[in-house]
Amino acid sequence: MTMFLVTPPALEPVTIAEARAFLRLSTDSEDEILGRLIATARELVEAETGLALINQTWRLRVDRWPRSARLAIYKYPVKSVVSVVAYRPDGTAISFAPEEFVLHHERRPQRVYMTQYPDAASFTGLEVDFVAGFGDTGVDVPDAMKQAILALTAHLYESRAGIDGQGFSRTIPPIVGQLVDSWRRISL
Repeated sequence: MTMFLVTPPALEPVTIAEARAFLRLSTDSEDEILGRLIATARELVEAETGLALINQTWRLRVDRWPRSARLAIYKYPVKSVVSVVAYRPDGTAISFAPEEFVLHHERRPQRVYMTQYPDAASFTGLEVDFVAGFGDTGVDVPDAMKQAILALTAHLYESRAGIDGQGFSRTIPPIVGQLVDSWRRISL
């Protein structure tokens, strides 16, 4: 099972102006750096939690038809499934109609249930494209995640060299971990 980003988010959940205010910067001379640090902080928070904060399109690939005709999606929250395509051994693609699959939102990970296909065992691959995220803007993102991004952006800004004044390696502040803890996906 492989999952990769098809369409990244159109914007960041935290604006450069919000980061500048958080860092108490009065000029816009470092806005380009702040933009990159915000994107890096968002990517780190998303990787740590399994979340997609702003709407983005992902593709899940599996190399065989699932026995139960369901797939777990380990990116959260999934808004919609865009397409389901199965592949025959000769490379022929079979696109499923929207009524042939359904997304269940009740739990995490969310699951895509597909109708039983007569010769599903012969499929050599399956691709599911889906949109995941809390919304199109930062307004929809949980405040704890935005605060974690701001704290991480500040940390990255203040320790761009990776070491403190005494030459010691800097670690991520504990507050970031505390902010994302409630959103981490834990397997039992």
